[in-house]
Amino acid sequence: MQYVDPIAILLGTWSEEITLGSVLLRLAISIVFAAIVGCERASKRHAAGLRTFMLVSMASTTAMLIDVFLIETFSLPFPLISAATVVSSAQIAGSSILFSSKNQIKGLTTSAGLWACGIIGMSAGAGFYTITLVGFIALLCCLSLFPSIERYLKNRSNHFEVHLELVSKDKLQDFVTTLRRLGLRIDDIEANPAYLGSGLSVYSVSMTINSPELKKYKTHSEIIQALGTIDYVYYIEEMN
Repeated sequence: MQYVDPIAILLGTWSEEITLGSVLLRLAISIVFAAIVGCERASKRHAAGLRTFMLVSMASTTAMLIDVFLIETFSLPFPLISAATVVSSAQIAGSSILFSSKNQIKGLTTSAGLWACGIIGMSAGAGFYTITLVGFIALLCCLSLFPSIERYLKNRSNHFEVHLELVSKDKLQDFVTTLRRLGLRIDDIEANPAYLGSGLSVYSVSMTINSPELKKYKTHSEIIQALGTIDYVYYIEEMN
């Protein structure tokens, strides 16, 4: 069954062929969509921003254009350059994942966005205008709209993890006792070696809310705010 692109039908047969006009159109669509996604990432101070997304998308579109031309001209059984581009974009995306001093993974969403943007660029290069548009809208929604929903769901979850800084390691037992009295079960405590020599005792603490009252009336933010008022707690925040 042959796929017929609705947008290509509206534009005309020239948009389905490899012509100068269709090449420029596909590259323009790819770059503009990638720039919008890149701006969204850059506005949130992520490492991979405007230019990175534009370059990955443009390279993917160009690779697919070359493959389409080679397949139509030399009857190749499968695409070659675009397959290599997928691997390369995945490597670039993986390289942007970092680990902070708080044992948190940084850049995972941006890395997935880079890879997805490369795939969308390939669909633009193949002339799948409708798929490209739908993919772009879906990607933009995932990056800009769903974080608020994700934060709400996480804040209502019974499980969460905090970055904890105590003024002394001797206070860890007191902190554990306080958590248990509040109705929190400790699942794991891990010392953070990145803060050795700082004078602070720093831990990553995973916990579960057992108290029915806490489950019903308190969010993670409110629990952490209350724990932050303890005199021997230097700093505490939820880990993403």
